[in-house]
Parts: sequence; C-alpha cells; structure tokens
Amino acid sequence: MSAQLNRAIAWFEIPSVDFDRAVRFYEAALDTQLRREDFGMPMAIFGYDEPSTGGSIVKSSTLEPSATGTLVYLNARPTVDATLDRVKRAGGKVEGPAVQLPNDIGWIGFFTDTEGNRIGLHSKTNG
Repeated sequence: MSAQLNRAIAWFEIPSVDFDRAVRFYEAALDTQLRREDFGMPMAIFGYDEPSTGGSIVKSSTLEPSATGTLVYLNARPTVDATLDRVKRAGGKVEGPAVQLPNDIGWIGFFTDTEGNRIGLHSKTNG
C-alpha cells in the first residue's frame, strides 16, 4: 500500500456486508483471483503491480456499502461489455450499456455489486 506523490489515489477499499459473497462476485465479474489477507479486518486484494494503485474488498464495522458515495472505476478486461456480461452472471445489476467517452479516453459502464456498492468500469476499447 505505498503511495507516490504523482498519484491521486493511493489505495481503495470497497465495503462488503457478506465478505465471502462479495469476494466470489468480484472474482467472477472481473475474471480474476483476489488475495485474501487479514489486517485486523478481512480483506481481499485486487492484483496490481507497483506503481499502480491497489485496492481491496473489506469487511469492516466502520464502512458501509453505498450506491451514492464515492465512485471507484475498475479496469474492465478485455472490454466493458465483456465485464458487464460477467457482472450480470455473477449476480450484479448492470446500469445501462457501455458509453464511449470523447477524445479517445475509452469506454465506461456502471453496475451495482451484490453488496449495494455502485462501481464504474473503464477500458480503452470496447470491441
């Protein structure tokens, strides 16, 4: 969990009500394996390489899932559409189709996870 001064985000945590359900959801939706750790609270860490920003799913008595709080955008691989399809199959709720951003920024999409968090997706291409 190191931070560099040139990064706006050093780390993120997505809260869960049912930690095991949330981990299964994100592993299926993002087609990845999360690394489970315990740092005084259960965490499932998304794979990342330094200096990229990392984050995790957490079970914490001080954090609550929210559809109206901070919005985190996760990398969608290989595309936003492919990830949204996996989100549906994993039990999440997709919020409309992928949207192309101007200026070659890429594509975004949104979903609500099994815990009630609203999450964004981003990929450079979508086709």
